[in-house]
Amino acid sequence: MAHDAGRVREKTRDMLAYCTGDMIRISPVYFLRLSMSDSDQNDQPFFNIQRIYLKDMSLEQPNSPQIFLEQEMPQLDVEVAVGSVKLQDNVFEATVTGTVKAKIGEKVAFLVEATQAGIFDIRNLPADQLDPVCHIACPQILFPYLRSNIADAVTRAGFPPIHLAEINFQMLYEQQRQQQVGGPDSDITVAQSAPQTH
Repeated sequence: MAHDAGRVREKTRDMLAYCTGDMIRISPVYFLRLSMSDSDQNDQPFFNIQRIYLKDMSLEQPNSPQIFLEQEMPQLDVEVAVGSVKLQDNVFEATVTGTVKAKIGEKVAFLVEATQAGIFDIRNLPADQLDPVCHIACPQILFPYLRSNIADAVTRAGFPPIHLAEINFQMLYEQQRQQQVGGPDSDITVAQSAPQTH
């Protein structure tokens, strides 16, 4: 049992190592359930996903069906925003919102917005390490779900799927820290270049 507990602690340190150093090990993320009843583990870092869910999604096609007769490729504008909020002690909701607008000339082909959310149990972290976990590790876990949901919505709307480019959430977080905008629960927003279409 002591040997297994040691391995659990080692994996937990690996997952959260980027908070205290230059190394990032978010993927693959270790989804660990530490036994909080064991007194020797009560002070160990704890990270657990309680739930991942699609919080909100909207789709607008103001110029359909005429827009499908256009031969020109649409121009894409993509924005991604990250946010977090404390729900209760040690429980946080993190969100990643993606907005994709496609235009052909001055006409909007479609506008899709989706918010992917997750509830995370995060314990025994210093205050200065908690914010990076909520704005780097959690969004990186949520982003593949957001990417898939947006691609699916665009396809169901009759357009080729939109695949959002990968995002360096650590870089976004560091930019936000440098600009000293807002507090720990503020949003981080980035405008992307055109994503891949297939």
